[in-house]
Amino acid sequence: MSTQQSLIVVARGGYAARGVLYLIIGIFALLAALDSTRAKDSHRSLEALLSQPFGYVLVGLVVAGLLAFAAWRVLQAIRDVDHHGKDMKGWVIRAGLLAGGVANGALAFFAMGLLVSGIKSSGNSGGGQTKDLLAHLLSWEHSNLLVYLIALVPLGVGIAHIIKGWKATFEKYFEADEDVMQYVRPVSRFGLIARGVVFIEIAVLLMISGSTYQAMDPPGMKEALDALQNLPAGGLILMVMALGMIAFSVYSFSEAAWRKINMDVPGVRSA
Repeated sequence: MSTQQSLIVVARGGYAARGVLYLIIGIFALLAALDSTRAKDSHRSLEALLSQPFGYVLVGLVVAGLLAFAAWRVLQAIRDVDHHGKDMKGWVIRAGLLAGGVANGALAFFAMGLLVSGIKSSGNSGGGQTKDLLAHLLSWEHSNLLVYLIALVPLGVGIAHIIKGWKATFEKYFEADEDVMQYVRPVSRFGLIARGVVFIEIAVLLMISGSTYQAMDPPGMKEALDALQNLPAGGLILMVMALGMIAFSVYSFSEAAWRKINMDVPGVRSA
């Protein structure tokens, strides 16, 4: 297999792994709409998956896929394989892709930690170090400004997802017949918009906590979904968002199957 073909396999495997992860999150969030004690975010969903039959095998596959997806995102950002260009818009998109690669790599290493040391030991070993690091960073007099800056990342990602879903701009990257796209298109649009809403809410939660932020784990998908669940008719809203996460998993699986993987990259041989 050529280097080019290997990278295409890595990219498609990464999209599939993201699909598996969001399918798990969506299912657990759907269950949480009926039972608030259920897991809702990626970390807790991986822990719950690990407790299932063949859980270690499943999480191992997710780890491999997430690492592949992180590598693909970094390649997209650094080598500009989708030709976003070097203007301001292009650099912003590529920066977002790089941030996505880092985030998926971090999640892969978290899952790897679960495999190596088990749920209990990993939960006890990493939490203290994370809080110590946050305590050091947030001891700065103007640390709330740092929180506001960090909040811009999920805000930008959320807005970009909603625009991408609303305008269906993802279609230009698909190599699928209209017979396929008539089903993929509406589900993907719903999934992208739902994920965008969750990311914007994460940004809002960060901004609200900016002036009173303490050394604790920053708000993430769980806190965003919890906040939705606490609204009037929160159970119904959470159910819609859960279905949105499942729809996003369908979008990811569709990318694994039909996305154009452009490997016209300098330094990568096609044969």
